[in-house]
This record gives sequence, structure tokens and C-alpha cells, in this order.
Amino acid sequence: MTHTAAIGIGSNLGPRHATIHAGLRALGDARGVRVSRVSPVVETEPVGPPGQGLALNACALLETTLEPRTLLEVMLEIERSFGRDRSAGERWGPRTLDLDLLVYDDRVIEEPGLVVPHPELANRTFVLGPLAWIAPGLIVPGLGCVRKLAPDAGCRSEFRGNA
Repeated sequence: MTHTAAIGIGSNLGPRHATIHAGLRALGDARGVRVSRVSPVVETEPVGPPGQGLALNACALLETTLEPRTLLEVMLEIERSFGRDRSAGERWGPRTLDLDLLVYDDRVIEEPGLVVPHPELANRTFVLGPLAWIAPGLIVPGLGCVRKLAPDAGCRSEFRGNA
């Protein structure tokens, strides 16, 4: 069975554009995953401690035969292959590649290490804006329609253009 997943992808270290595009290619090359739509890339202030470089962020829609936990494991392995070290203990620190599972079909999942929809989705305009560009009618379980979560004036004003 094929499922639809929405992911966030970001980078604020190194060759950010190249890393995002290579990360998307790696996802598309993974068995059981097809990248069906990709948003424009936007540049925003990073989340986390001060002193980090500006972040590039985008969203993508995936068609996948993988179950949510397996998809997350594939995403984490791709992050590791780009030098991401989540074991360092610093949350929201600088990262070469950040892949977040935002939505998976209409499922609500609360398991250790896997919460879907992403628990911070409603608070992250740098994710909602790009997601609204590719899936404005997407219903986020428990939150509603992406179009209503990310109105034009509210979510795009902080972006520095199509980076």
C-alpha cells in the first residue's frame, strides 16, 4: 500500500543548497520512497541557540510503501550520511541536514522517538509556508488544513525570498 508523507528538510551548515538537494536525491533513491513534490527553498532565522547561520528550509511530499517508523529510520540514516550527529545532546544546534517527518497520511502516532504529526508543526512558519506551497489542502490531524495554518501574510513575511 502506498502512503503519503510530508517532510521538512533544512540545513544551516556547509553548502546548504547542495546539501538539501542531495538529501532529497538520497530520499528519492531509498527503496520504497518517491519524492513527488518539493517546495521552494526559503532562508530563515535558525531555531536554537544564537550564533548559528541562517537556515535554508523546504518541504517535500513523499509517496512511500514504508511504515512511519521505517521511513523515519531511513531519514535518520540519510542525516547521518551527511554528518548529522544527533547524539551530541545539543537540541536545535547547527546541522548539515535536518529531515523531519511532519505528517504521515491521516495518522496520529505517539511512540518513543516518533510523534506524528510533528509536535512543533503548528509553531514553525518556516515549515508551514513551504508546506502550504505544495499541499495547501493537506489536513494535519488535530490541527486542520495547512492553508488555514499558514495564511500568506502570517507565514511568508519572515522569509528572505526564494533562497
